This record gives sequence, C-alpha cells and structure tokens, in this order.
Amino acid sequence: MADSENLTRAPSSRRRTVLWGVAAGLAGAAGLGLSLRHANDSAVAADPVPGFWAQEWQTPQDTTLAMARFKGRPVLVNFWATWCPPCVDELPLLEGFFKEQGGRGVQILGLAIDRKEAVLPFLQKLPLSFPVAMAGLSGADLGRALGNLTGGLPFSVLIASDGSVAQRKMGRVTPADLAAWAAVK
Repeated sequence: MADSENLTRAPSSRRRTVLWGVAAGLAGAAGLGLSLRHANDSAVAADPVPGFWAQEWQTPQDTTLAMARFKGRPVLVNFWATWCPPCVDELPLLEGFFKEQGGRGVQILGLAIDRKEAVLPFLQKLPLSFPVAMAGLSGADLGRALGNLTGGLPFSVLIASDGSVAQRKMGRVTPADLAAWAAVK
C-alpha cells in the first residue's frame, strides 16, 4: 500500500516542483527586466568606446573642443581630410544638413585626419558652421575603434543620445542617409 500511496503523491509533488520552478523563473525574468530598465535609464550617454566622451581635440583655430559638449545628444562624427576628394565632396552636404538641423537635432563634428597647415586654409575657402577638430593619427585610431577597420575616408559614425552607435557609413554620405539619421534621438 505504501507504494501505491507514493505513486499517487508523486504527480502532486512534481506539479508543485514545476509550479515553484515556473514562479521562480517568472520572478527572475521580472527582476531582470526591471534591472535592465534601470540600467538603461542610468546609462544615458554611455561611451561608444572607452573614454570617448572624455576626449578633447584642438581646433584649427587653436581652441579646445571637448567631446563632452555633445554628450546626451545625437552626434554625427565625420572623419575626413583635405586630401580626400570624396570627403571634400560631401562637406557641402553635411554643412546643409547642419544648418537644417539648427541645433534641434543631430549635431555634427568633423574630425580632420590631417594637418592644421592644410585644414586652416581649406576652411577659409570653404567655411563650415559645424565644429571641426584636428584629430591627426589618433583620430584614425578612434575611427578604427568605432568600426572603420580599413581606415578609409570619409567615414561617418552616428552616435545616439544614449551613447550607442546608431549607424556607420564608409564613404560619402547621401541625402537619404542624412534624412534617415535626422530622426535618431
């Protein structure tokens, strides 16, 4: 009789174990969801690469431009050089986009992988409203860290306001790229 009692109690015991397991799994999933929600709230403008927002660059006019000024806003970082024809070709398009955005959307930062002696006279001939900084070889390293594995130019990276990399573009940007990127928050 003891064996038949164990057989009748076994399904009930198993059912209880399964129910406890399901309850524990649901509680764990709820806890994970809450922690991810709070992690996303506190991770506003995380570094897309280590130390990104702490970087500072010299402008062609010898002032300092801190990446931190863009933190918490979408920013299009465009790596370019005066000796790069596709880079030069896309600058008027980027200038128009920057003027159109008017501080209400995506910001632009031009990082020149070049020498000041070339950039300063270039900008006198083709003035740009968006900030330009001298990145030199360290800019090429930053570009690689952001996904430009070949080191080619032009290279653009759109960083969302939460610090995540929203888009990467090797080569000239197009009006369609910019129209889509204008909606990034």
